[in-house]
Parts: sequence; C-alpha cells; structure tokens
Amino acid sequence: MFIAHLRDVPADAQLCHMRAILLDRLDRLNTFVEICREALSSDNMQVDSGEDEEWEDDPWADGTQPTPASSRATSPIPLSEFLTIGLLDLARFFASLGLHSAVDFLLRRHGPSLWPYRLFILESFPEQLPPSEYYDLLPRFDAALGVEEVPSFIPWRIENDWTEKDVFRALLASSEVPVLLEAPRDSVLSEPHPSPLSEDALSNWYRTRIRHTITTTGVLDNSLSLIQYAASQGLQGLDEIAEDLLLLSRMVYDVPHPDAEALSSEWTLEWWKSLSPAEAINQFLSHATRDTIAMLVQKVVNPYLFVLEAREERRGRPDPTIPTRLLYDYILRAPLDIVAGIFEASKPTLPPSHRLLRNDEDMARLALACLYGSDSLEDWPTMSQVFECLPAWNVQENDDEGDEADTTIASLAAYVVPSTSQPHVTPSDIYVFFRPLPLTALSRALDFLDVHLESGEIFSRWNVAAPLRWFLQSCNNASEQYAWANRMARRAGGSEDRLESSEDWEWLLEDMVKLSGSGDSGLKGAFCLLNREEILRIFLSGLLSSGQFSIAHNMLYGHKPVLKMDPATVEEISLSVSQEFYDNAPSGNYHFGDMKLAYDCLDVPRASPRTVKEKEFIEATSRLCAYNLVSRPGIPITPIEIRLSKDRLSLVSRVLSSNNDAYKHVQVILELVHKLGFKDDPVAEVKALAMLADTAINVEDFAYAYQTSEMMVKKVQELRATHSAEDSQVLRASEVCWVSCFQLGRHPEFDDMQKKMMMLGRALELTPAETLGDVLAAWSRVEGEDLAQRKEKRRDASDASHPGKRASAGTFVPSSLASRLQQLQIPSIPSSPITHAPDAAALANKALHSVAANLPFGARGRSLFSQPGDRSRSSSRYDGAEVSAQATRVLQKGLGWLLGDENS
Repeated sequence: MFIAHLRDVPADAQLCHMRAILLDRLDRLNTFVEICREALSSDNMQVDSGEDEEWEDDPWADGTQPTPASSRATSPIPLSEFLTIGLLDLARFFASLGLHSAVDFLLRRHGPSLWPYRLFILESFPEQLPPSEYYDLLPRFDAALGVEEVPSFIPWRIENDWTEKDVFRALLASSEVPVLLEAPRDSVLSEPHPSPLSEDALSNWYRTRIRHTITTTGVLDNSLSLIQYAASQGLQGLDEIAEDLLLLSRMVYDVPHPDAEALSSEWTLEWWKSLSPAEAINQFLSHATRDTIAMLVQKVVNPYLFVLEAREERRGRPDPTIPTRLLYDYILRAPLDIVAGIFEASKPTLPPSHRLLRNDEDMARLALACLYGSDSLEDWPTMSQVFECLPAWNVQENDDEGDEADTTIASLAAYVVPSTSQPHVTPSDIYVFFRPLPLTALSRALDFLDVHLESGEIFSRWNVAAPLRWFLQSCNNASEQYAWANRMARRAGGSEDRLESSEDWEWLLEDMVKLSGSGDSGLKGAFCLLNREEILRIFLSGLLSSGQFSIAHNMLYGHKPVLKMDPATVEEISLSVSQEFYDNAPSGNYHFGDMKLAYDCLDVPRASPRTVKEKEFIEATSRLCAYNLVSRPGIPITPIEIRLSKDRLSLVSRVLSSNNDAYKHVQVILELVHKLGFKDDPVAEVKALAMLADTAINVEDFAYAYQTSEMMVKKVQELRATHSAEDSQVLRASEVCWVSCFQLGRHPEFDDMQKKMMMLGRALELTPAETLGDVLAAWSRVEGEDLAQRKEKRRDASDASHPGKRASAGTFVPSSLASRLQQLQIPSIPSSPITHAPDAAALANKALHSVAANLPFGARGRSLFSQPGDRSRSSSRYDGAEVSAQATRVLQKGLGWLLGDENS
C-alpha cells in the first residue's frame, strides 16, 4: 500500500529520498568539520574548508571570534567534493595521502559502510609510509575467539532515520519513482569482507602486504614493522617470514657494501628464501675483510645460524651441529686473510664467550686443512699468523699415537698428489683426514706444519715458493726434492733480483743445508732425503750456472773456503755447467754470451786434461762458426748442432768445401781437427790431410795436393813404424792414404809424371792385396805415358839436330803426343778395371768430399774400383798382374807405332 502511495504521489517519494540524502550529507558535513579540526591538524596537513577568505568577516556570523586564517589549514579536497564522493573513494583518497587520522575518523563515523572494505582501504596507504603511523587501522586478531577483532563504531546518529533503512530504500527502488538528487557513489568497489577474517586469512593478508611492500619499494623497515605488529597480535605462522625479514634487513643495513650503487634490485624476500645456507653466508660475508670478519660473524652470521637451528627444532628435526658445520664449511672455502681474521678472534687466550671458534681441536683441524689445501705462494706471513693462533698442547705422545699421526701424514701425502680423477684437492677434502685424529696426533701434525711453514718461508725468500701441500707430496720423493733444490740454487742466481754478493750466496747455502737437516722437534726438513754432499753439488751447480765464477772460486779456494769439495767433483760439475751454457748458446763466438760463460766456467776447477779438451772444443766451435757454416740454407749452424754431429770431421770437410783457400792453411785445419777432439787420433789427422788433398785436387792445385799427400804419407809411415801392421789404426790410416795417393797419381790433369808415379808408388806400398792389381794397372799406364813423353822428347831433340832428315821423310808427323794418342787404335782386350773406373775428380769427390770414413775401406774379396754387377772381375793378385801385363804389351805396341816401328 505504501509502495502504491509512493507510485501515486511521486513528490512524497522524492521528498523521502531527498531527506535520506540530506541526512547523509549532514553526517558527512559533521565528519568533514571534525576531520578539519582534529584529524588533519594531527596529521600535520593543511585543511581547505572550501570557503572563500572573504567570508571570514561574514556579517551574518554570530558574535563568536572567528578562527584566524593562520590557524586553519587547507583541505586536500573541497567540501563540495567531500559531500558528493563515495565514502570508499574518500577513505582511499585520504589513505593514499597517508592521512591515517582522517581515515580513522571516516571508519569510526561511517564504519558500517566502510568496514567491509577495510583491507582495500589499508592497501591504499603508500608502501613507504611506516606502518607504525596507522597501527590503529590494521586488522587485529582476537586470540580468544580465533578470528579478526571487530572494532567499535561511533556513528553521528545512534539510529538511522526511517528513510535510511534498507527496507525503505528497497521500497523506493521498487516504486520506480524518478529521483531528483542522486546519492554519492564510489567509483571502484573491491571484494567486501563483511565478516571477521580467520587467523589463516589474516596471516595471508599480512604476508601478501609484506611481499608487495618489499617488491615495490624495497623498504625492509616497513615490512619488518608490519610483521612485528602482526606477530604481536598472536598470529601464528609468521615466525619464519619475520626471521627472513630480520635477516634480510641485517644483510642490507648491517653488512658493509663498498659501492652503494651496486646493491642488487633483486634482493627480494623470494630471492632470499631461494638461497641455500652456504649461499646466504657467502652473501653476508661477501665484502668482509680481515678486520671486519669477526664483527660480521657475531652480528649477522651467528644469528642466521641460530635461526636455522630453531627452524629445524620447530620442524621436529633438531640438529645442534648446524651452526658449527656451516661455519666450518665457510672457513674451509674462505681466503687465507679471512681465515686469519677468524682465528685471531678465536685465540685460546680470549674469553670463551668472545671466541668465534671455541673448540681447540677443531681449530687445529681447520687450520691444517686450510693451510695444506691452499694454493697460495705469497701468503706465508698470513699462514704463520694462523699457526700462531692455534693452541699449544703440552701432551706426552706415545708410540702408537705418533705412528698414527705419521701414517695419516703419509696417507695425506699420497692423497694430495694430483691425478686424472682428482687434479686438485680442496681444504674440505683434507679436513676429512684430520677429523678422526686425537689430541696427541693433532699436536704431532702441528709440529709437521711448523716445519713446513718454516721451509715454505725459506722457499719464498729465494723465489722458489711452493704451495704448502708440496711439502707433503715430496716428503718421501727424493727426485722431487732434488729437482726443487736444483731449482732453488739456479733461481736465486737467475731471477731479476739475482744474488751478486758472496754473503748472499753463503746465506743461500746455509738455508739449503738447513732444509736438508732436522729441526728442534726432530722432524726433517724439505730436503730431508738429500745429504750434505748432494746439497753442495746442487749449490755449486746453481752458483756456476749464474755466471758467478769469481764467487765460486773464492768459496772453493779462498782464505776460508766455504765449499769443501773433492776436486774431481768440482771438475765434473764445472764441465756439466759449461756444457749447459754451450748447448744453450745461440752463437758460437766464445768472446761473449753463453759461449763465453761456457769457456770461463772451465777456469773454476783446477786445470786437467778434461777441462783443457773441453776448452779446445769450445775454441774449435767458435772457429767453425766463424767460417759461416749453415745447418740449412740461410740458417747459421748452432753450437748444439756441432756437439751432436755424429762425424765432426764432416764439419771440416764442409769448411774446406765452403772456403776456396782453406786447403792452403794446413796447420790451421789440423789444429781445428785436434781441438774437435782428435788430438790423439792419428787416423783422424790422416783423414783431414786426405780431405785437404782432395780439395786441392778439385781446384786443380796439384802442387798443394802433392805436398799434403807427402805429409799424409809421412804420418802413416810414422804410425806403421810404431804400431803393428795388423793394428786397426794402421789399417784405417793406410787405407785412407793409399786411396788419396791413388787419386792424385791417376788424375788425368796432373802432368808431372814423376810426382804421379811417386804417388802411385806410395799407393802400391800401402794398398791391400785385393786392390794391388788396380793400382798396378794405373802405374803401368802412367809409366807408358812417361815413356812416350821421353821418346817424344828424344825424337824432337834428334830432329832438331838433323833437320834435313825430318824434311825428307815426307810423312805426316803429329804436332804433339796428345794428338797422336787420339789416333791410337788399341786392340780389343778383356775389360780392365781402369777402363771402367770413373773420372778421377768424380771418384775423389765421391770418396773423400764429405766424410773420409765413408771411403770403401776394408773391402775384402773385391776390387775397390770394380763396377756394380761386374761378376767376372777376379779378386786375385794373379788376375791383376795378368791384366797389367796385357795392358803393358798393348801400350808398347801403341808407342812403337808412334815411334814408326812397322812391326808394331
């Protein structure tokens, strides 16, 4: 009936509707006035009443004193908008400005309308605004009821007007009467929560708000303040996120960051929760130094470790080893300076509550693992400081425990040796070996460490630093110790700050001897497997290799000799070092560079045949290089190639072949041969003379060839006079000599018949039986040529004394013997070795050009000059004589024909 009335009388419906709207605006006006008086002034915000300043002197105002303009503020929203905007929009607007008191007044005066959207309003507060400023607005938890606490509201009117009741609004809406004035509406509505939230829902809202705050602003203080308030309300399930926020805030604010701009934008709560414990500790200590490591461990790492332990207890898996295990793992991975800082803060002399590491045995195990597992070659002071922080136990060691420690050290020495399966051993791996050791064994192991640290400092002093585990690897390896001692002696003299004074070298010798002995604890040093004599040998070798020969001479033979060594040992070492210089020399000139060092090094020992011979060889090398010999085209020969030459006489042959006039300097070449190591080798001297003669023949200097051959024959005769005919040297020298004489005697360009026959006669004297026929055939041929020359000369002389007879002959007379010989028709005779013999120059080049030893000496049962494949050639002296006789008869017939004998 009432609905029909409203439908029939629209004016009444509109008036009722306007009444409801005006009542709502009256409430809003009162709220606006209250907000302007108290809320905004408490928020330190200026309020604008929406009235013009000209109304300050309103004549219609009552007699009260108006408020001074300076005491009033400017409102962030005009009154007209305040009255026409929805309540939710107003609340969100004030919240976005951080005006928490204004929001509080709205919620108290208009709670029934706004409270279902409380979470939406709270999320409108800026994330950077400290939650402590709007604690009163945050949801509270009623632990007794287990749900959210519903606040009490104070509306302006205790009871709503009948036009404001939901029943009337529903009737008005169903009457479809057009209204003249619209009620305020909100632009955005969120999901309402008219009922109190459960504990889980409330906890989830706090978690979401915290994550959103960290993600959008990164302000950890606000998130931490928010979660602390939630925890104070008794909400469960927020402990872990509160711990994470606290730890994350410690990392951001308590951990030093050298570069503030380098702070990662990825430091979110999700990122932090994704870190493993080891990664989190590394983040905490990533910028730690030796001076700050103790503070950071106490302030941030230990709380984190205690949090991890507490979480495991809450989960029902208590593990009291978590703090020590994780801290030990970090120490085993940390650099040495960080380890030193931790150990300095853990000295046994400190109060237990101030120590980072409180277990003395664990400290010893960690120190042993960190030091032996380190690859550092320079941090010896730091390692010594770590050792000084370790506890000193005064324990009596029994044999079984000492053996256990020695066995562990020996096993560790084998374990740290690199292999294909384990190329590198970490401190964590080494820590496994020391964990089961008892106190006495640990004390013994620390004694080993003390000796090794001292040895390492000595190594570092002489520029041969080795990682500490090397002393474990080499404790039973003599070759490794020898190699490092040799390196130590040589590096000291070859480094940039090489030793130049005798005092420094004596200091080095003292340290090397010290390393070969035993210390006060009875433990052996780094060179324990080397005796004093070996150390002295190594030291002298290093001293000589540095080129400090005067210092070496003074230490060996001075007024107070420091090196008391056997002369034979000194000579052996000097020869060895000299050969090293020689082999490494790029040039053979012994007046500078390594060759000079190789030469001068031989002056350190007393003079002996070995040192003299080596010096002469160096001189010979220098002379060979002066002749510009090459190993390959354009590449000069090096000293090492000369030493490694299998046949050094071939080098002399190369000198003769590359220098046109070298063959004329016989004594120089012979001296070179002597210095090449053939001073007491007559066969080598004969071969050298043969090469000289061969070179002279090649250039057709037969006078020098004959002179050199005579010297060679004389040398062979002297050798035959002092040695047995069957002596190997006599046979080899004779073979070289007769071949050389044979080549000169049968050379077609050598026109001195007397000297040719002399050379062939020397060849007949020295040739073996199987080649006598060849030489005899050559002799017969030269003898025939000599006889022909004599007859020609006699005939020329006779013609000169009877000119008429020569003219009346009327026959053609050849102009010379050579032209007659060209017309000579020799009957066919069996093949002679001479007719098949190659050209003399070519044969000499083949036999004696490069290596005289390549001559076909000692060939028995076959003629020297028989051709390959000639199986009809007899090797007996009878056959050779028969052939020679036949050749002689042929030559006599030819000569008779030349002389005009018709019976010839």
